[in-house]
Amino acid sequence: MNLTERFFRYITINTQSADSEKIPSTECQWDLIRLLAKDMAEIGISQVRVSSQGYVFGEIPSNLPADQTAKVPAIGFIAHMDTSPDAPGENVTPRIIHGYDGGCIELGNGLQMDPEHFPSLRQGIGKDIIVTDGSTLLGGDDKAGVTEILCAAEILLNHPEIPHGKICIGFTPDEETGNGPTGFDVADFGADFAYTVDGGKMNELQYENFNGADALLTFTGNLIHPGEAKGRMVNAVRLAAEFDRRLPAGQTPADTEGYEGFYHLVNISGNVGSAESAYIVRDHDRDLFEKRKEIMRGIAEEMNHIYGEGSVRLQLTDSYYNMKEQVVPHPEVIDKAKAAMRKNQVEPEVVPIRGGTDGARLSYMGLPCPNLGTGSENHHGPYEFAVIQDMETLRDILVTLAEEWTL
Repeated sequence: MNLTERFFRYITINTQSADSEKIPSTECQWDLIRLLAKDMAEIGISQVRVSSQGYVFGEIPSNLPADQTAKVPAIGFIAHMDTSPDAPGENVTPRIIHGYDGGCIELGNGLQMDPEHFPSLRQGIGKDIIVTDGSTLLGGDDKAGVTEILCAAEILLNHPEIPHGKICIGFTPDEETGNGPTGFDVADFGADFAYTVDGGKMNELQYENFNGADALLTFTGNLIHPGEAKGRMVNAVRLAAEFDRRLPAGQTPADTEGYEGFYHLVNISGNVGSAESAYIVRDHDRDLFEKRKEIMRGIAEEMNHIYGEGSVRLQLTDSYYNMKEQVVPHPEVIDKAKAAMRKNQVEPEVVPIRGGTDGARLSYMGLPCPNLGTGSENHHGPYEFAVIQDMETLRDILVTLAEEWTL
């Protein structure tokens, strides 16, 4: 089965995750979980196992002499099976644009992709691009990574002349809802170092991500009949609006890029008597991240002083931290990825992740785990696309990376 066939095989299976404490959060993910375990065993991956929460692990044993194997770290390749709940994931109907000419692509459903609005399309000029029909997402995030890992594994298994140490393969549920690493058993996985293969340009190498926190604010007003409200009413919805105005200006996702952090209001609801607002707080720099949380605490304290204690309640919960702190002490993890890319005529582009990744939490769980791009982009919606030749190159990079650890 070639790469494109395998990719189509997986993206046509709905695996949307949902906001739930249960793992996997949706029953449909089991359809791909079972298929992947079957496919892994069929291509010769050993020790294939599925946990009660749907984590699929397997191994390719070292083909080095025993004395050399002991000296070579076990490395892992990890991708997630679920797709985003942000756009429909059922009845995915992909098609291939052969030899993309750089023009507008009519998707269907009244949608088109214009490279003026989607400049990343230009990286696919002259190549074969897989697109949606405009009604669903594609699922390249992260079934492109799943496909590339299994195709690389098949090459390693079919070509014993390529030297490699132990290779651990892992597929996770519920990455899109933040629970991907929650049930991940690092000890059972068996790798010393790993790489997530999860979205973005094929030449991207990422080992820095945001520090992240969730902020939940509860506002309590004083509900008085509006005809008798002067000097007495406190409108909880207006308190929520005031809190947002007090945050530093120009520090939202729409105002920032690169290493710049932000406050992002993701939800607000309520009435005069009570209201809630929810934010995500992000910054690459740990000290600035802590300062952002202190600013929010300070605003809540000031408003309670003005409107009465208990008018504003703030709950801050850290979500994940910058994996850089765990990866940089192991420079070989980055150096070997760069070497594997260059051996495949790809110049690595080291960029920060403006978000989180399974690798961030796994790095803090004892498994240093940077991220490699896959050659798919515009994720979580109908404008998603994947470049076949870039996916094939990433597959080859994984094969080279396995060999690179033996050098």
